[in-house]
Amino acid sequence: MEQVIEITTPIADEVIDGLQVGDMVYLSGEILCGRDGVLPKIVKMAEEGRLDELNANLTGSVIFHTAVSPAGVGPTSSNKLEIEASIAPLSQAGVKLHLGKGAIHPETVQALDQYHAVYAIIPPVTALLGAKTAEQELVAFPELGMEALYRLKVDRYPAIIGAAHGRSIYDE
Repeated sequence: MEQVIEITTPIADEVIDGLQVGDMVYLSGEILCGRDGVLPKIVKMAEEGRLDELNANLTGSVIFHTAVSPAGVGPTSSNKLEIEASIAPLSQAGVKLHLGKGAIHPETVQALDQYHAVYAIIPPVTALLGAKTAEQELVAFPELGMEALYRLKVDRYPAIIGAAHGRSIYDE
């Protein structure tokens, strides 16, 4: 049964257990933003055991596949090679929810299930998200400009669970 769920970060395993493909969620709390420029750097840091250098805790976190620019934030395609390749290792490192747009590969859907994480899609609604973003802070990799790693404080970001428990909304 599809439902509307309020989620606050950090996200507990019990929240992930209750999510189903098609559920509408509202995200509140801190989320991290990154895309193809920064996510491979974070994966490398995880592989090297250097996540403590990030100034960001990935446990129970959300990573929004976006850049932060003066125009606002909006999802980028999560199936870009560098982004989709980051989903499994970042889930293993503690990320619970990946937020973006577009279909992801079945292998990625299975990796999400394996690491007890989910993928949520968000329509490209930059103005809406800008109004629901209370604060933003540059966390790491300032040389990447708007593609650096940012931390946002958000209030009720809308999204739809796109993959959970080995199923994808795109398979329906």
